[in-house]
Amino acid sequence: MRMKSRLYVIIPAYNEQDTIAEVAKEWHEIVTLTSPDSRLVIINDGSKDKTLTKLQALQPQLPQLVVLDKPNGGHGSTVLYGYHYAEEQDADYIFQTDSDGQTLPDEFWQFWKERGDYDIQLGFRKIRQDGLARWIVTKTLRMVIWFQFHVWVTDANTPYRLMTAESLQDILSRIPKDYNLPNVLMSVMYIKQHKRYRFAQITFRPRQGGVNSINIRSIIGIGRQAVHDFAHLRSSILK
Repeated sequence: MRMKSRLYVIIPAYNEQDTIAEVAKEWHEIVTLTSPDSRLVIINDGSKDKTLTKLQALQPQLPQLVVLDKPNGGHGSTVLYGYHYAEEQDADYIFQTDSDGQTLPDEFWQFWKERGDYDIQLGFRKIRQDGLARWIVTKTLRMVIWFQFHVWVTDANTPYRLMTAESLQDILSRIPKDYNLPNVLMSVMYIKQHKRYRFAQITFRPRQGGVNSINIRSIIGIGRQAVHDFAHLRSSILK
């Protein structure tokens, strides 16, 4: 039987006018090689620069590109918006990455090749080239997750994940609308529910443009909020 191949690549974008054209072109090429029915879905999260204008200008050149526009709600709500859209469009597989050019499209094929064997595959950022603050965020989340859920997640918030739409549908139903760290909760749920998963090391480059919004002050805020949210959501998302 022929393996399903309708892929939706979900990319949230906020003020990425410097990188968005190149990122869209690179990932569009990946999408076209999977299936004529696959789509690259880039969601403009209320950008204040020319991100949306640049995306709209690209559409005639990139026939499998879908551009969605929404009011600014943050990375988490935008990722969820994209996941729900892909589910509504009857995707077979859903892949998520970011719009800052830190991930490499060529590394996608190691995930696609194994798509029939796993419910979720996650890219593990062993070496991060985007600054100490982001590295601290990853380590902080790992410890908070261990404390709250008693599970060790190698890279919970990685922006490089391939999921079957079937497995994602149930996971999404348990995540609050507009939650700010959906990928973290999803990683925990896939592992705690004994879904088929694996981590594979990926390259993670410095930002290819734009400004890094994470600093020590925001890290403290993220950590406090995560502890509060995870404690509140623990019973409902893992039942």
